[in-house]
Amino acid sequence: MPPGRLAEHVRQVWLTPAQDRLFLEGAADRRRFLDRLVFAAEPAHAAHASAYEKAQRERMRLLTDGPPDPAWLDALEARLAEAGALMALARARTLAALQAEIDTRGERPFPQARLSLTGEWEQMAGEGAEIADIEGRLAEALRRARERDAAAGRALTGPHRGDLAVVHAEKDRPAAECSTGEQKALILNLVLAQAARLARTPAAPSPILLLDEVAAHLDRRRRAALFDEITALGLQAFLTGTDEHLFEELKGRAQGVRVDGAELAALG
Repeated sequence: MPPGRLAEHVRQVWLTPAQDRLFLEGAADRRRFLDRLVFAAEPAHAAHASAYEKAQRERMRLLTDGPPDPAWLDALEARLAEAGALMALARARTLAALQAEIDTRGERPFPQARLSLTGEWEQMAGEGAEIADIEGRLAEALRRARERDAAAGRALTGPHRGDLAVVHAEKDRPAAECSTGEQKALILNLVLAQAARLARTPAAPSPILLLDEVAAHLDRRRRAALFDEITALGLQAFLTGTDEHLFEELKGRAQGVRVDGAELAALG
């Protein structure tokens, strides 16, 4: 089932060790991370992203392989502009909602973050631009960039070029410059903010929180705070780890199982 269709029935929020280097990897990884946050609340975002990518591939084939028919390029760029504007607006809405959630969480054991989007089109959306304005400017930018994009072999403007910027609020330092522990705590706080905002969304499926090997990277105080927060959210959560003692503070509040070969055994 496509992610967008799945999100209509169940909304998943997850954090795995593969995301530990989110702030150190390329912008594409952060865009994918952000887009997962977006379509958890707006399933249509996945369809818009898919339409954008398809039109972009067709446009680049025309520009690089020819013949670059102007009328067909106009039509493709209109599709790109429509889907791209919808993507930019959805990303801006999600970012604003996440920032508001983070700001209302107050003093927690996890560092607070300042979020922003570096893409031109997402910034326009965040500043309150109407969809028609974004769509029109993006279509014109694509038209003017045909020769440049053909020479580069790739599209150099559009929402596929944006990035998610995260700053450690207290230290006023970009996340990429923070310690490994601070980066992990920033990502965790972002994921918890996502889970909290989705849990309060009316007339939508309650989110499922999946945290893999998260407890191993936290000290005892932060582990206890994480477990308290998950309990307070009242949503279904699955936490995995290799050390049973890391989940001591959850005893009496959660069901624990151990994978033993091909069987599951209840924890004592």
